[in-house]
Amino acid sequence: MPTPRRTLLQGLLLAYAAGRLPAALAGPAEPQALAAFMTLSAWLTGRDWLDPAQGRPLFEALTAQSGDFPTRCQALWLDVQGRHLDPATVHRQLSDEGSPLAALPRQIAKAWWQGVVGQGAQARCVAYEQALNAQVVADVLVPPSYAYGAHGSWSAPVEA
Repeated sequence: MPTPRRTLLQGLLLAYAAGRLPAALAGPAEPQALAAFMTLSAWLTGRDWLDPAQGRPLFEALTAQSGDFPTRCQALWLDVQGRHLDPATVHRQLSDEGSPLAALPRQIAKAWWQGVVGQGAQARCVAYEQALNAQVVADVLVPPSYAYGAHGSWSAPVEA
């Protein structure tokens, strides 16, 4: 006959294992989904390479916003590859077809270019100075809201 202590320990062990099981089952699929997201993102943004350190938080934020995002992302990438779609017209083409994936290209592009995931009260800023819109002009502009001097220095006349 099991003692109360043994029953408690077995219950805790079972609860711990049950809690880890979904993560263990989902583990191998995440790298594939993240890889599909990164490849699709590079294709949509016209970039040869995108920083994975920036891609993971964007992927996680998009997944948190919509739990089926990884599946839809992989489905879109397979569709793009299968039909040789053009990144410039993919949104319009999918919209014209009434595809449930039609909003996805804009969602992904907005996340990379603006660093924002979601809209309105649900909007979440994931990247700011790392967003592609800031990187494109980084050689001449710094993202607004940064003051690189003492208070009020931004209002002093600049001498040429």
